[in-house]
Amino acid sequence: MSRAESVTSAGTVRGVRRAMIVAVVGALLVASLLGIVALLGGDFGELQFRIVLTTLVVAAFGTTALCHLAVVTRAVRVVGFAGIVAGAGAAICALALIWRDWASATGPEEGLFKSFVVLSVLAVSLAHANLLLLLAGNRHRVIRAGLAATLAAIAVVATMILLPVLTDGAIPGSGDDGYWRWLGVAGIVDALGTIALPVLAAVLRPRPAPDGGAPDPATAPAQVGGGTGAGEPVRLRLDLPAGLADRLARHAGGGALENAALDAIDRGLAAAESSRPVAVGDPPTRSVPDPARPAPDVPGS
Repeated sequence: MSRAESVTSAGTVRGVRRAMIVAVVGALLVASLLGIVALLGGDFGELQFRIVLTTLVVAAFGTTALCHLAVVTRAVRVVGFAGIVAGAGAAICALALIWRDWASATGPEEGLFKSFVVLSVLAVSLAHANLLLLLAGNRHRVIRAGLAATLAAIAVVATMILLPVLTDGAIPGSGDDGYWRWLGVAGIVDALGTIALPVLAAVLRPRPAPDGGAPDPATAPAQVGGGTGAGEPVRLRLDLPAGLADRLARHAGGGALENAALDAIDRGLAAAESSRPVAVGDPPTRSVPDPARPAPDVPGS
């Protein structure tokens, strides 16, 4: 895939993500308004109770969907899309249970309830994992090891919760408290990693090389897509000196700092490349615009 095609694909994914976020937030607003009307609209009967439950279902789906959408522009986007599918399935099952006419209902209610439980556990577990996968770009050994252990704990917790549901209690059986003890252990590891990893990621920084050269690759931030231009855009983490940060803010002219930084880098590289002698056989150097990024908010550009 060429660089231009890669940039276009990334821009398409970002556009879909923005549209989905707007749709989720809009659904949350509509559901919230319906819930308020149901609560304040006079008598609170069965219909109002179902409307409130529907509001809660939409809110739960929207919350998990926002977690899944956090990674759909990254290399692990398949996990995000899988979580969205699981969340949508859980919401459909929940709405079917809420609006079912239980007075004359006949059919596989047990199967519908099991599907709701399974899909809900998967949706919540994947939402949890997707939030932690935002740290996947951190190359520090401690963060990588902790992230792997926490993701494994999430998988173990989800599996141990689902097994009794899927087997109708045959696993773990009656009188086996060891199963639930190990579930508690996995839950503690899960909670520990969830709390500690974001804090450690904010504290631990890449260590510079002993000779003052490039940072240690084991602790340096990851380059999403490998930095080759053939995958995702490269993700950089920079600590700007105060003077340079002030200059960048002035360059932005009140606009987005990210756009101003990208514009400054693009112009600087273009100037450096134009002043460098071009050897015979060198490919032409030209920056490819990112269609997903708006024009830089830079005065005089």
